[in-house]
Amino acid sequence: MSTTRRLAQLVVGLALFGASIALLVRADLGLFPWDVLHQGVARATGLPLGVVVILASVVVLVLWIPLRQRPGLGTVANVVLVGVFVDLTLAVLPTVEALPGRVALLVAGVVVNAAATGLYIGAGYGPGPRDGLMTGLAARGLSLRWSRLGIELVVLAAGFALGGTVGVGTVVYAFAVGPLVQPFLTLFTVPTRRSTDHASAESLPTTPGDRS
Repeated sequence: MSTTRRLAQLVVGLALFGASIALLVRADLGLFPWDVLHQGVARATGLPLGVVVILASVVVLVLWIPLRQRPGLGTVANVVLVGVFVDLTLAVLPTVEALPGRVALLVAGVVVNAAATGLYIGAGYGPGPRDGLMTGLAARGLSLRWSRLGIELVVLAAGFALGGTVGVGTVVYAFAVGPLVQPFLTLFTVPTRRSTDHASAESLPTTPGDRS
């Protein structure tokens, strides 16, 4: 049952992650840093946004090789599914002109993104390509915080130069997504055998006399 739930969480989480990107695109008030790059490349090449998301994920995954990172099932699923659901959602989500409607899409996009992150990370099948790149750099001695900040500033600048949308949504995401993700992670993290065994081991008595 746990495996079924984890797989369902993974797929639903990645589908919602793709949908959250589409919500921000339709809001047109600024995208997440990586999606500024994706949109900029899409505009420069004429490729669908979801296709660019998939291609960028593959490129980032290749960068795992020198960092000796190992992709999990969730990593591979992330590469394929997020981009697919970006394009599927954009196909059915109309353009909104009124500012209140765009603000509503922005808020919904950030909240859905946080919930989606909690779902797919909580499933325990491995990080997405971009998160794995950052943790791989951190494993080589770089600060995780500064690695993330540096990478996101670079992709943000590159995306903006290519025509990606930077705005209030970009700022809202930067400040809001961290605090929002944490409760969703707590809610959706599925205990695995390894985590259960670890918790059981921690609950054992630690003094020699108590163990006898």
